[in-house]
Amino acid sequence: MSEVTSAAVRIYPPAVDGALIRLDGVVKRYDTPAGSLAALRNVSLEIGNGEFVAVIGKSGSGKTTLVNMITGIDRPSSGGVWIDGTPVHELGEGAIAQWRGRTIGVVFQFFQLLPTISLLDNVVLPMEFGRLWTPRERRERALELLDRVGLADRAQKLPAAVSGGEQQRAAIARALANDPPLLVADEPTGNLDSANAAAIIELFEQLVAGGKTILIVTHDNDLAARGTRTVVVADGLVVNEYVRRALSKLDLDQLGLAAAHLRRETYPAGSVVIRQGDPARDFYIITAGVVEVLLEQPGGSELVVNRLGRGEYFGEIALLRGGTRRNTVRAAPDAPVEVMALDRETFDRLMAESEPARQELRRVAEARVPA
Repeated sequence: MSEVTSAAVRIYPPAVDGALIRLDGVVKRYDTPAGSLAALRNVSLEIGNGEFVAVIGKSGSGKTTLVNMITGIDRPSSGGVWIDGTPVHELGEGAIAQWRGRTIGVVFQFFQLLPTISLLDNVVLPMEFGRLWTPRERRERALELLDRVGLADRAQKLPAAVSGGEQQRAAIARALANDPPLLVADEPTGNLDSANAAAIIELFEQLVAGGKTILIVTHDNDLAARGTRTVVVADGLVVNEYVRRALSKLDLDQLGLAAAHLRRETYPAGSVVIRQGDPARDFYIITAGVVEVLLEQPGGSELVVNRLGRGEYFGEIALLRGGTRRNTVRAAPDAPVEVMALDRETFDRLMAESEPARQELRRVAEARVPA
């Protein structure tokens, strides 16, 4: 990756931790006549090489702003964005354009092909802007890419002379022109029929299998389900993936409410998180480490009745049934544990609003402690 200055080109080393994308404490605020608006609120996120990630969220949730941070189209008000080791938030305007051209291929919902030149020339264009390869090599590479997406025989056609699905495949070939490690697609199937949408999804899966990282913004649940991971954005927050799994029956608004009220807590190895007999105040979702669920025995001894790890949760039984805590829960003796804790008032509100979520938590609770 490179930063162009008036004096030299600065080269950043690749990321060494496996994270192609890393956001740390990103906040984005916009000044409006009504005051400051927070589009992103303290977002931290990592996406590894070779992932196929779907970003979902309601309109106005902040998902487009999140993608604009990753592509360098917009800058964070605070916090940092690193793509393959490059601190994108530090790049100047001239440097960021060159960096984007070599690092990110963008696929738009409405294709954005230049209408007056052929599909072949549309694919050649990014290579010309990036000053990569010789003119002959550019055309050879463009033909290879069009062949890869099944359009070699349409290379000389104008965009208007081919179908919407073919235009989108040409747009993907164009996005691959400079061999970027990352493809970002904004509603790539939103303007296609189901058959063409399925073909585009299969093409993305092939690209991921070949080593590309793909980030897709979508409202299409079927497309999101085909990814290796889903990132949910709600009210300017990225919902922790373990929280999303534990509360999978909540809708996007309810997930946003949960995310806004969750607090991160860390407990040292062997320390108590909740104690048998205490009032029930919080619901806990484990995001790192392991906890042991203990039952006090006559004489004061304790029996380990369960062990729970990342993505599992505890504390719901007393909240749903009423009364005090039925078990002691402590961090396992060999490592600390990190949890996301949700206060009782918010938990009760969410359970009142979502009968499916309440039934799912009740089912798990009854499996642990039969009625």
